[in-house]
Amino acid sequence: MDTFGRGLAIPHEIAAGAIPFAIGVVIASMLILAVWLGMRVRSREPGPPRPEDQPHLPDSGPVHEIREMREPDEVPHDGGFLAPHELRGFGNIRSHTAKDQTPPRWSPNSSGGFGSGSPGHH
Repeated sequence: MDTFGRGLAIPHEIAAGAIPFAIGVVIASMLILAVWLGMRVRSREPGPPRPEDQPHLPDSGPVHEIREMREPDEVPHDGGFLAPHELRGFGNIRSHTAKDQTPPRWSPNSSGGFGSGSPGHH
C-alpha cells in the first residue's frame, strides 16, 4: 500500500469549507480594491460646476422660437451638371422666407399615415 504523504493530506470536510471561503476572500479583496481605485480616480476629477459657471439668460431676455415657412434656393440651370462638392450651398441648406406663410394642411381625403388602410388621394 502507498501510505506516503497520507498524513499530510487535507480531509475532504475541511477542503469543502476552506475552498469556498478562500474564493470569497479573493472576491471580497478584489471588490475592496476596485472601490479604492474608483475613489482615487474620483478624487482626481474636477468638482461639480459652481452656480456662476452655469449658463444664464442673455441681457435681452429669453430667446423664443420663430416659426416661418422656408423655401429652398434653386439650383442653377445652366445646362451642365453639378458635382457633389458644388451642391453644398444649395438645396435645403440655403433657403429664404416663403411668400406664402400659411403652413400646408392635410388633404381632407388623405389619412396622412403610411399603411393605415386608406387609399390616399388620387
